[in-house]
Amino acid sequence: MVLKLKDTYLSDVISSSDYKAIEGDIKKAHDMLYAKSGPGSDFLGWTDLPVNYDKEEFARIQKAAKKIAGLCDIFVVIGIGGSYLGARAAIEFCKGANYNNLKKDTPDIYFTGNDISATNMSELLEICEGRDVCVNVISKSGTTTEPAIAFRIFRELLEKKYGKDGAKDRIFVTTDKCRGKLKELSDAEGYETFVVPDDVGGRYSVLTPVGLLPIAVAGIDIQEMMNGAADARSAYSECDIEKNDCYKYAAIRNILYRQGKSVEFFVSYESSLIMTAEWWKQLYGESEGKEGKGILPASVSFTTDLHSMGQFIQEGSRIMFETVIDLVNVERSVEIPYDEANSDGLNFLAGKDMHDVCRTAFKATAIAHTDGKTPNIILELERRGAYQFGYLVYFFELGCAISGYTLGINPFDQPGVEEYKKNMFALLGKPGADNEARRRELEAKL
Repeated sequence: MVLKLKDTYLSDVISSSDYKAIEGDIKKAHDMLYAKSGPGSDFLGWTDLPVNYDKEEFARIQKAAKKIAGLCDIFVVIGIGGSYLGARAAIEFCKGANYNNLKKDTPDIYFTGNDISATNMSELLEICEGRDVCVNVISKSGTTTEPAIAFRIFRELLEKKYGKDGAKDRIFVTTDKCRGKLKELSDAEGYETFVVPDDVGGRYSVLTPVGLLPIAVAGIDIQEMMNGAADARSAYSECDIEKNDCYKYAAIRNILYRQGKSVEFFVSYESSLIMTAEWWKQLYGESEGKEGKGILPASVSFTTDLHSMGQFIQEGSRIMFETVIDLVNVERSVEIPYDEANSDGLNFLAGKDMHDVCRTAFKATAIAHTDGKTPNIILELERRGAYQFGYLVYFFELGCAISGYTLGINPFDQPGVEEYKKNMFALLGKPGADNEARRRELEAKL
């Protein structure tokens, strides 16, 4: 099994009658999703994406990735939210959190346009000094504040360094197929473009050109990634909680939520999965957090965070549960050496592999936390790789859709995130009568 859900630590909090009671809601969610009769049905392109994607564009992505690798030392990816998290999660999942510092034959990859920090931008510009740079800007409209500012800065940098013609060959744009400011600029300047699909929302877009170009530039086999997602799509097609671990995950989340567990911690024991947790947090937070409902998605990286958050999880408010990624196999091994003096008292570990010790820590922690009344869902993952990442992405995307419909909300919209943008534009002085009126109203509250 690529991925296996284990409910070993849930027997005290979830019974067979609990599963039976929620079966009807899960079936209703399944029917709405596949009949495309539920809210947000215009954004279900991700469901068939692993087997129904533009093969010509996919080949262009692979070709562009090779071109980029030959042109630059640094590949700058500009995007925010779903235009940033998925690609970075995939690169670190497959290549490691230290990708940029490892020996490799692919460019260093830096992400920007995901904040408005002058410090971060200044430091990235300094990193790029004296090095060859290519840029991928990802934005459906081209007017989202954070990436638009970053693209202005890097477009100017490239044009000064290489001239307009030279810059044109180093700028790659992922945007709307037909409309928007960024599409208009790309057509006018002659940038190579890739399409953000209309029927795939940002947080579900990692397996579209949004994520695939940066992932391919890192030297990751994107065909294998799509194969993994396609196999997950097939594996999780049957509406049966006992046979379908993805649906079981959605069911468990909702059962625990109805029991008052309103916080879910994504737990990993490898730093390479930290950005996967960040991607997961956006997927579930933006999908479920609406209408006064939803489980708050949070994350911890063990064993590091056992020394900071462990106490709260063990004995704090009983409002949480954990979803733990148990990585069974790793490619690298480090044997713990023997110390003649045994100065730290750890000679009983001598000769053991660090990963074996890590997995023992996972088992000990799962027992402690469940004894402390924090339920644990265990997702046993065979290993890290492109195939496994694609499989895991589809598992969580489908689980999110089923869980959201079971919760009774639209898991594909995000109306709340627009409010801060309207306020920010008004306070920054964006022209328009409506903005001026809003600015005066907001300043009265400051």
